[in-house]
Amino acid sequence: MAYKGKFITFEGSEGCGKSTQSKLLLDHLTAKGVAAKLIREPGGVAISEKVRAILLDRKNTAMNKECETLLYMAARAQLVEEVIRPELAAGTILVCDRFLDSTVAYQGYGCGVPVDAIKGIGLFATKGLGPDLTFFLDLSAEEGLARRGTERDRIELRSLEYHARVREGYHAIARSEPGRVVVIDARRSIAENFEAIRGAVEKIL
Repeated sequence: MAYKGKFITFEGSEGCGKSTQSKLLLDHLTAKGVAAKLIREPGGVAISEKVRAILLDRKNTAMNKECETLLYMAARAQLVEEVIRPELAAGTILVCDRFLDSTVAYQGYGCGVPVDAIKGIGLFATKGLGPDLTFFLDLSAEEGLARRGTERDRIELRSLEYHARVREGYHAIARSEPGRVVVIDARRSIAENFEAIRGAVEKIL
């Protein structure tokens, strides 16, 4: 199905600055009079926010990787149905903090869940919907976790090796889909990176 709106996602490992950049993009689009909305994953709607609380709760140490993967997909399916598809059909520019690439990177490359299985379940959960443009803010695991400080959720508490595998996963995604994924060096200034992001967005609008 072709949508009138555009779907732009921000990806990256912990502390990379994607939330900051996604908010800057929303403000920029809104200031230009563009109908735009910012959402996050997991979350964005009531049911998905409840799933988010389960996923990030540090007390849920017994959760296995299959359960974790399916919970992310469940939250995503609800967000796609309630918000993403209707807003895109209405012509909204949707800016999303994380989407399916996060599950491929974190649960696939990070946890070892087969990537093909994740993509198959993802196709079901999203009904085939994917981003028009994705920004991967690239930062080393060491620097990213240092930026996060000590207040970390269940995923952020994982080992440096785990987070390094996640970053490798993002690089693999970027190599496989260069037409969709724009790699941004997250070590640069916020202003420098936003200029690169703004330029890429204007091309698709």
